[in-house]
Amino acid sequence: MIPIEYYLVLGAILFAIGAYGAMTKSNAIVVLMCIELMLNAANINFVAFGAFTTDIMGQVFVIMSISVAAAEVAVGIAILLNAYKMRKTTELDDEQLRTLRW
Repeated sequence: MIPIEYYLVLGAILFAIGAYGAMTKSNAIVVLMCIELMLNAANINFVAFGAFTTDIMGQVFVIMSISVAAAEVAVGIAILLNAYKMRKTTELDDEQLRTLRW
């Protein structure tokens, strides 16, 4: 049996990589991928704690989290596609995308 600490360390490393990418990258698509990486790190922790306590609620939270993440990505990609169509860029440092007023 693999100890729970290994899963928690893996989740912490994935979360740190996602947080670093979300704070340092300027491309909006890369930032969305980093946010998804952070959500997946939280999902790993939910499943690990659920397995450790032999409770099914960890898996239930993961299912809910995955559905919310899918909706978040769908809305985010729709906004980015519209912004790209109008401004021809997805860079977050661009002055036109920073204000989000058209």
